[in-house]
Amino acid sequence: MTTDAFILLGWTPALQREADPLWVEGSVLGRVIRNQSHLYTVSTESAESLCELAGVLKFNAKTASELPVVGDWVWVSQEGRRGTIRVVMPRRTAVTRKVAGETTEAQVLAANVDVVFIVTALDRHFNVARIERFLTLAYESGAQPVVVLNKADKVERPDPYVTETEGAVKGLVVLPISAKYGIGVNALRHYLPMGKTGVVVGSSGVGKSTLINRLLKQSIQKTGEIREADDQGRHTTTHRELFRLPDGGLIIDTPGLREIQLWMDESGLAAHFADITALSARCRFGNCKHANEPGCAVREAVEAGILPRERYMRYCKQRDEIRALTIRKNEKRWREKGKKNRGTLRPC
Repeated sequence: MTTDAFILLGWTPALQREADPLWVEGSVLGRVIRNQSHLYTVSTESAESLCELAGVLKFNAKTASELPVVGDWVWVSQEGRRGTIRVVMPRRTAVTRKVAGETTEAQVLAANVDVVFIVTALDRHFNVARIERFLTLAYESGAQPVVVLNKADKVERPDPYVTETEGAVKGLVVLPISAKYGIGVNALRHYLPMGKTGVVVGSSGVGKSTLINRLLKQSIQKTGEIREADDQGRHTTTHRELFRLPDGGLIIDTPGLREIQLWMDESGLAAHFADITALSARCRFGNCKHANEPGCAVREAVEAGILPRERYMRYCKQRDEIRALTIRKNEKRWREKGKKNRGTLRPC
């Protein structure tokens, strides 16, 4: 199974060991490279097939997050150029957020990625708090995060923006680039050698599609102009798609996200705010909320100017959001359990 075609799609021997027990008679392996509505384009060893979901797969899925997304490895049965997805393989990594609105449900943006490129722009889109929210999402995914400051041509000196971002992301790579003019884009190729998969995430209008075109060395993705009145971008990418790069890597483009609601426990938060996590270990109380408790090392660091107050406030906001999400998850779980119990007949 480990042919050149599959290696270029990101296949590894470890995946083969996971795939074999899930094999369905008459099916072949493939990777989802495009998803539009209920149709999926799956690349197999020999061809691309337009696929639908098997009825049993839809029926057994408890949530939409269990259904295929771009980047997933799947078993498909083929009939000519059409196919049916029978099984979705377990994901190595998954970039996941809470769906927009009040619904307590996860939305998987991309699966089995090695690198998450968090793209923002050096214009009115530049917002450290927004970068941090994307970064928490990236940490939770299990993939390596890289921060990309696009539109460096829009400012006289990008260095102050880089310095401010580096202060927030604590040791991660921050790459100032201009996708429009190709400046600095080659630095991203280092993270995408043959068989490695990256995903580009960010708000609409930050230049993700222009960056994809630069990496592909051709204009495949449609790009849009920015409204000068409010510096807002249009949604030029309307679906998620995986592209093969000329150098052998793979990249997934995603539509712009206007809302980043987190879907995780506090482990992703601890990874991103590692400095605050380290300070927490010195608090007097193990369950310190870093509010008004005596002996709080985090608050002491803020008052001493060691920990920037803005960073502390952003940490508190994300922590409170994640804890509220946990409560809603538990409430939903209990409601579903109650419905299940009410539908069960008990013996007299």
